[in-house]
Amino acid sequence: MTFQRNNSEEPCFVISIAARMVGLHAQTLRYYERVGLIWPSRTNGRQRLYSEADIERLRRIKTFTEDMGVNLAGAEVALKLMARIEELEQENKRLSATIDALQLQADNRTAAARQQMR
Repeated sequence: MTFQRNNSEEPCFVISIAARMVGLHAQTLRYYERVGLIWPSRTNGRQRLYSEADIERLRRIKTFTEDMGVNLAGAEVALKLMARIEELEQENKRLSATIDALQLQADNRTAAARQQMR
């Protein structure tokens, strides 16, 4: 049996590595944390550790600000909207699965009722 864990939330990169991966200065990452755009984990010694999900968020912020010309407030709004869209997509999938299951139950009941009528 194979066990796979989603490691995207596992903190593993120190600030210097995270900054290099994203192409930003470490001070910029500290600033993003101060203004509440990113929330890296901390070790017991208070060292920042960034996860793959944090790195992806930083890349999105960089894309918004550098490539699209959006200010940090706009980037924050865009990130919140993207997160909400993802939540709604997941809810839509759950509701679709529920509808499919209910439709199957209804079809089975209809078929059973027809069998009893014969």
